[in-house]
Amino acid sequence: MASLKKTFFFIIFLSLICGGAIAGWLLFKDQQGPIVAIDKENARVNKSSVATLSLHDVTSELKNLSIAVRKNSKTIPLYSTAFEPGKKSITLSIPLASANISDGSFEMIITATDTSLAAFGKGNTTRKVVIMRMDNTPPSITIKSLPPNIWQGGTGVIAYTVSEPVEASGVKVKEMFFPGYKQADGSYISFFAFPQNIDKKDFNPTAFAMDIAGNIYNQPFSINALARRFRHDKINLSDHFLNSKMPAFTKDTPQAKTNLERFLIVNQKIRAANRAKLLEIGRQTSSSILWKSKFLRFPNSATRAGFGDRRSYMYDGKVIDEQTHLGLDLASRKRSPIPAANKGTVVFCGNLGIYGNVVIIDHGLGLQTLYAHMTEIKTTVGSVVNQGDIIGSSGSTGMSGGDHLHFGVIVSGIPVTPIEWFDPRWIQYNITDKLNFD
Repeated sequence: MASLKKTFFFIIFLSLICGGAIAGWLLFKDQQGPIVAIDKENARVNKSSVATLSLHDVTSELKNLSIAVRKNSKTIPLYSTAFEPGKKSITLSIPLASANISDGSFEMIITATDTSLAAFGKGNTTRKVVIMRMDNTPPSITIKSLPPNIWQGGTGVIAYTVSEPVEASGVKVKEMFFPGYKQADGSYISFFAFPQNIDKKDFNPTAFAMDIAGNIYNQPFSINALARRFRHDKINLSDHFLNSKMPAFTKDTPQAKTNLERFLIVNQKIRAANRAKLLEIGRQTSSSILWKSKFLRFPNSATRAGFGDRRSYMYDGKVIDEQTHLGLDLASRKRSPIPAANKGTVVFCGNLGIYGNVVIIDHGLGLQTLYAHMTEIKTTVGSVVNQGDIIGSSGSTGMSGGDHLHFGVIVSGIPVTPIEWFDPRWIQYNITDKLNFD
């Protein structure tokens, strides 16, 4: 009987020791607080900025969070919350507007606690102090060049300086943005367009800059805008044209039941997609001017269609669609060799919907030339070409009804009239003289 009692008490004693060990292990196994990450660490911000905060706990759940800002020994509560059970990871957006912090350096103090049994049930706490700089002063732009003369459908240029480092700067025209490119002397140059579909009274370009903190400068600048009239043309669509050209677009238009339906889809939706692609390609540009002197016109060619021609597409005597022609159609002999209009870097080769086989050459600062409907491409992306180098031969690929070159000039993805760039006097008076501002 005595031995049984000793055994019983030994078991109880052992259980207490084991239980205490287990409790201690549970209490102290999790010694790490939540992992805290914030995207604005050491960043320049403004009162409209929103910080993105991420919390994650490896073992336990998140319990609570508090955020305060401290500047000049003054601490201001900014945000606090208790988390619902079950959350181990969370991402929060923290607006800085309510902090009401003046310009200058300040600290953001982040305190996050988990539900661990550590610290006698109070949980593990992470305290992270992040330094930021409040900056609510927008940058300023000083335009150094003379006011540009710019025709509707044409190109203008400004040279300018900014008062501080910026994330982006350039010229805005409605929703369109024409980036400025920093030069070796610290100034910026921006080529911009007077789009052919904007009336003179509605053309109000602004000089734009956004600094690192997100503050924005967006102010009009002096220009001499000139209106231009564009030709109207009728394009009669024959069944022969539809039946010969539209089957090539069958894969792109599976919903079309007839070639006429297919034409309308291509002429509207695919045309719009192709122009969107030009905007994308327009950002693939050098920050330096690559071209020299006037641009070379396709030799021994006659103009079949002009830039900005308003086209009414006719079928069976009725207008079925209306579009604008945004290049020059230049016809010579079939399969004529096509020279590069000026020095630059090839940034696109391949099929581009309505344009067929295309080469696009970058001449720097967003200025590019487009060569469309080619029957053969004789260059490659990345090639540096000089003026006159043969890049392919003319043809009738895409939506072309006959062998010719569709030649386009593009400024940051927006088509402009090529005629200006063939004229050395226009280039001198409107580009090079404008940039010689010293």
